[in-house]
Amino acid sequence: MQRTEHHASFGGRQEVWQHTSTTLGCDMKFGLYLPPAALAGEACPLLYWLSGLTCTEQNFITKAGAQQVAAELGLILIAPDTSPRGDNVPNDPAYDLGQGAGFYLNATQAPWAKNYRMEDYVVDELPTALAALLAQQGVKTTGRQGIFGHSMGGHGALTLALRHPGRYQSLSAFAPIVAPRLVPWGQKVFTAYLGDDPAAWAAHDAVSLIATAQDRLPILVDQGTDDEFLKQLQPELLQAECDQVGHPLTLRMQPGYDHSYYFIASFMGDHLRHHATALRG
Repeated sequence: MQRTEHHASFGGRQEVWQHTSTTLGCDMKFGLYLPPAALAGEACPLLYWLSGLTCTEQNFITKAGAQQVAAELGLILIAPDTSPRGDNVPNDPAYDLGQGAGFYLNATQAPWAKNYRMEDYVVDELPTALAALLAQQGVKTTGRQGIFGHSMGGHGALTLALRHPGRYQSLSAFAPIVAPRLVPWGQKVFTAYLGDDPAAWAAHDAVSLIATAQDRLPILVDQGTDDEFLKQLQPELLQAECDQVGHPLTLRMQPGYDHSYYFIASFMGDHLRHHATALRG
């Protein structure tokens, strides 16, 4: 582990760490915000943020405005990069495939399968590495964790929580891709990463996963009505499926908001409080 950034922020510390990922076969960075309570020795819950297409850990830590409310609520925030990166990692000229577009799954097709294992990284390797880092720093955790994200990262938050029952105790998303198997973004990457098997696609599709979810975590979703990607996001499909099976969902359509971090920052406090309620009681 190597710390590459360190900033005082609302009585806590915003850090960026770099480490070598054996899962992804490259060096990875993640943002880590430690609230004042954590620095004072109080055990705090963990909250993972998954960013969207083209993003790195920097988008969230510099644009989301999360640190002030996280400091008040005593939440440790972790924001990993969105994909493996490096000269030896496969890539594609398009913004929606390859580096910056990991889609939080484990690829099974060449040339992606060797490096593109973001599900294993986010669910297993990063938490293990983080636990060792926090223990080394003397930071205590409660053992409870939540997950949320934006767009591709909203898809990742939903599918990882649904695919790994018991791993997360809170869940939310901003403008998530709820049914990637049905829209161009998802169809393109699923074909490249997973091949042509419809069952493999459904296993990484939130709308498909809701019906068999073992956990019924209440989901908060915010979606802007002026989002330029609304036809690819289709939040109404998630609402319909949740209504059908009785999964608790609060879908808020926010008039006039688009897909940007202006939208995310506007409702970040609500999402952090949603998670704090579940994680801290």
